[in-house]
Amino acid sequence: MRIFDPHVHMTSRTTDDYVRMSAAGVRAVVEPAFWLGQPRTSVGSFVDYFDSLVGWEPYRASQFGVRHHATIALNPKEANDPRCLGVLEMLPRYLDKDGVVAVGEIGFDSMTVEEDTAFEAQLDLAVRYGLPALVHTPHRDKARGIRRSLAVVSSAGIDPGRVVIDHLNEVTVGLVRDTGCWLGFSIYPETKMSPPRMVELIRKYGTERVLINSAADWGRSDPLLTRATGEAMRNAGFGDDDVDRVLWRNPVEFYGQSGRLGASDAGSAGPTFAGNSIQRGGS
Repeated sequence: MRIFDPHVHMTSRTTDDYVRMSAAGVRAVVEPAFWLGQPRTSVGSFVDYFDSLVGWEPYRASQFGVRHHATIALNPKEANDPRCLGVLEMLPRYLDKDGVVAVGEIGFDSMTVEEDTAFEAQLDLAVRYGLPALVHTPHRDKARGIRRSLAVVSSAGIDPGRVVIDHLNEVTVGLVRDTGCWLGFSIYPETKMSPPRMVELIRKYGTERVLINSAADWGRSDPLLTRATGEAMRNAGFGDDDVDRVLWRNPVEFYGQSGRLGASDAGSAGPTFAGNSIQRGGS
């Protein structure tokens, strides 16, 4: 089983996590820029953080055979802090970098006017730089937040096929299913989705445009829950091709739209990451 985790915050994880992930079949990850748990008080602190996402963290991952990519953005929570607004002006410096495969996480936290402004500005950047967009859905009043997010996406002029609406569940997936956007699901030990619940959603909606991630960060989370979901799919009667599509080929297809994964055509078998290049084949 090969795994591409399309949303995991490895800055928050230990070296032991990389060892476990590599042994479990995780060959590639995307790490979205996010809130670190306490307020950042200057644009300079974002510069240091973004530099780490495109510099140190890919090197650290490579020591364990894991290819690391990033998405860069001003996250919704910090879009409300006037001290952070200068981040929007320096984002182009990072969106030009090869290891950056999308703009994200963007979207809503408290659904404020300030978040609206940052969301729209960053979708515009995604269009300008030809990058996909990773949209975070709010923890509170999630259905209203998703409807509002979809309205912003619709008015931004971005192809919905280049947008993933993340952190969906049984209640909210129907809001996104027929919009053309990708469906993102986070598998967590207690909150969000579990492997058995995810299997039932795949049984109902299929594998098309589905991204399954661990969203592992500094909270109670587990970067191996992507693997657990693949095993749950197999136990429920899904074939290896279905598992491979959800855990590997779908993330490659979505983030491959950035043109920065190193392969223009995933093909039926998909590419295999090897060091700093992508080769055909793999098992």
